[in-house]
Amino acid sequence: MSLLPRPFVFVRHGETFYNRARIIAGRFDVPLTPDGEQQAINARDWLDEDWSYIAVSDMFRARKTAMLAVPNGRFHYFHGLRERNWGTLEGQAYRHPMPYVDTPEGGESWDGFRHRVLDVINTVLDQYERPLFVAHSGVFRVIRDAAIGTHEGPRVNNVSPVECLPPGRGQARWELRPLAENAFADMTE
Repeated sequence: MSLLPRPFVFVRHGETFYNRARIIAGRFDVPLTPDGEQQAINARDWLDEDWSYIAVSDMFRARKTAMLAVPNGRFHYFHGLRERNWGTLEGQAYRHPMPYVDTPEGGESWDGFRHRVLDVINTVLDQYERPLFVAHSGVFRVIRDAAIGTHEGPRVNNVSPVECLPPGRGQARWELRPLAENAFADMTE
């Protein structure tokens, strides 16, 4: 399954205590840190638009980020935009490299996760011009994989908007263009 060729913006949720400790949260519904809440508030300048649609993961960290970053937004929550179920790896330290394409014990396969996420994104893209998506780093890996053919690359930083532009207008392939400095982590994970 590929992405429908429509532009959109993606934002990862604000920092959580699990992010800070470099622990895999996955399906754990963890809260934002005070810094994570401030990251979302600071993103208002980038996200101050009249969005055609705002699609948000129904997990608390994404919902809270959306409410703080786009305080007057009208949000639509999707279970399909949740972070991947990492099974027995949840609550453990990040691994290097992370086994993205492997199915963790008791967890969700990469193909199942990819299909679930792209189904929601394409449903929204089919109906709305340049929507905003607020979700998780794993969701961005799915977007990267569908857009440029690989899930590999630096982790998208917390509340660092990325504009996803389809081929056309002088470009031969998708462009994942950061709207803020330091949108991606220095390390490849």
